[in-house]
Amino acid sequence: MDTVLYDTLRHFADSWGLVYMFAVFLAVAVFLFRPGAKAHAQSAAQIPLHDNYPAQEDDRS
Repeated sequence: MDTVLYDTLRHFADSWGLVYMFAVFLAVAVFLFRPGAKAHAQSAAQIPLHDNYPAQEDDRS
């Protein structure tokens, strides 16, 4: 890879990449801490505890 291209991409990632990742972080934080999110988060946390399919008997005799 050409050194000039590498330096250009590295500079872009160091500046605008950091800005982009910080904006994504802020968007996720705002989404999680918005009013009304608590009830949805609690119901989503209970999903693994719901037993939608009863256990089937093992036929390996």
